[in-house]
Amino acid sequence: MPVSATEAAAKPTTPTAALAALGIVYGDLGTSPLYTYQTIAAAMPGPISAADAIGLLSLVTWALLVTVSVKYCLFVMRADNHGEGGILALMSLVTKGGGRGAGALVAMGLFGAALIYGDGVITPAISVLSALEGVNVATEALRPYVLPAALVILLALFAIQTRGTASIGRAFGPVMLAWFVVLAVLGLRGALRQPEVLWALDPRHALGFLLAHGWRSFVVLGGVFLAITGGEALYADMGHIGRNPIRSAWYCVVLPALLLNYAGQTALLVAQPGLEGNPFFRLAPDWAVVPLVVLATLATIIASQAIITGAFSLTRQAMQLGWFPGLNIRQTSDTEYGQIYVPFVNWAMMLGTLALAYGFGSSDRLAGAYGAAVSTTMLLTTALLFNAMRDMWHWPPALAVLAAGGFLVVDLGFFVANLLKLREGGWIPLVFGAAMFAVMLTWRRGIDAVSDRLQETKPNTAAFVARLKAGQVTRVPGTVVFFSRADTAVSPLMLRHVAQFRALQQTVVSLTVRFEQVPRVAAAQRAETAQVIEGLWHITVRFGFVEVPNLTAALACAQAQGCPLDLGDAIYIAARDAVVRSEARPRLPGWQRALFAVMYRNAVRTPDRFALAPDRFLEIERQVAL
Repeated sequence: MPVSATEAAAKPTTPTAALAALGIVYGDLGTSPLYTYQTIAAAMPGPISAADAIGLLSLVTWALLVTVSVKYCLFVMRADNHGEGGILALMSLVTKGGGRGAGALVAMGLFGAALIYGDGVITPAISVLSALEGVNVATEALRPYVLPAALVILLALFAIQTRGTASIGRAFGPVMLAWFVVLAVLGLRGALRQPEVLWALDPRHALGFLLAHGWRSFVVLGGVFLAITGGEALYADMGHIGRNPIRSAWYCVVLPALLLNYAGQTALLVAQPGLEGNPFFRLAPDWAVVPLVVLATLATIIASQAIITGAFSLTRQAMQLGWFPGLNIRQTSDTEYGQIYVPFVNWAMMLGTLALAYGFGSSDRLAGAYGAAVSTTMLLTTALLFNAMRDMWHWPPALAVLAAGGFLVVDLGFFVANLLKLREGGWIPLVFGAAMFAVMLTWRRGIDAVSDRLQETKPNTAAFVARLKAGQVTRVPGTVVFFSRADTAVSPLMLRHVAQFRALQQTVVSLTVRFEQVPRVAAAQRAETAQVIEGLWHITVRFGFVEVPNLTAALACAQAQGCPLDLGDAIYIAARDAVVRSEARPRLPGWQRALFAVMYRNAVRTPDRFALAPDRFLEIERQVAL
């Protein structure tokens, strides 16, 4: 029997669950040592002094402690939506029932979700490039082949998504465990040579660095932020793994390994202030560089896979919450609901990632484009968290302001630091996210306009039911299911069918499909069945925003409630709407109507979304003037 997300979120830590957390959740955070210090060193105006090196390590250390260990592990992960995490789940949680500022909170959640797509096209590129560039430490002869090799690996990574990742995923945990062990060993080896770097645990060194460098420190903070860019994944993947295994893996394995590795890289900078090349690979002895490059490449592929899978899950949530057009989604595992494949998102991300990798050419140049989207998402998450503290947990306002305000100061510092990188490419994920945000808003406004337009032509249910009772409509053998957006037993589609064919089947079902603001709907609440008159039924089926809608199983629940629905004989009828301009009163601006019409026309068809047999499905086209 499958475990619910609420149970998963609270389940105790086991070695298997902790290992799964390492493989699924910590790829991005775990591979950040590959490029963080390289970026920080490039941001410094000259050779790094010992005091500055310890100050930098203190900044990285306290960024990890405050943002990941405290904000995400202790606070954000507590704000689960029936066990599910992620910014859309948090948005649904804090806006449930409307209330004050609901519109602004929805906008925050949507924009934060849209920015995750921008982050998703950069993470695979910078991760794989930074891993392969390690061969430059061993030999300069392979430098010309780094970019082509990265492009091939990235292309292969996106190409294998069609096959699903369940089988490869089993190896993710052990590989990442090996990776974190190597991180810790390399870092400990370097730190033991310069034990004074341990003074970085004193936050006064971080504060001293900021005060000594003034406004220049914001440039460096943009590099420091790269150490925490994967923090959002802890929350987003909570429904898959559970909060306890994620927390345990962080505190027991990931955090110590990261701190040791950053300490080792700092020790290297203290010993060699003019160090050239990537400090991470300089930590390794010469004989270990090539094996380390291989392991690093595997780790970055795992990190990239987590980002891609996260984008698939986010798309499904946005679709079923009504903020994204219907796309074709394939379930690639019959046991794990999270194992899905969204072709359009996959190929769009692939094109974006390959273009960025080719256009920037190296990880140090790409670092300028990385961070702007993630820092904005983290800032928006804090704003939503404040509302959860105040309205969901019923904290005193002063306490909520104090807790969220502390996180907000840190988030704003990193946000401003990343704004300084806009000219270096930071604008790219922001523009990408803004475009996705526009798509989401346009889709929702368009769908609402279509619903309002159809409400204006709402049929006279009582009159039609009276005709049926009086026998004025010829009934023929068979079963027909009409898809309806309205919560009524009689839809315009049903009236049009009767007008065209002058008959109606003996068993008629008006079917309304609802996607709720909760991750999953209990089986007992899946279907609500009501008999209107003899031979006419209204069925409402409900799905959660992370569920793959199984319409056949839902209708079987209606059968169990007494509806004489013959699933083997049923014909399904739905409308195929064509959006046209309203001459009287346009409901959308011209550009938005044109964009919505394109999305509406190309959205996944009803039989594909609900896995209905094409030979049992009919579509009736109608024009909707907006």
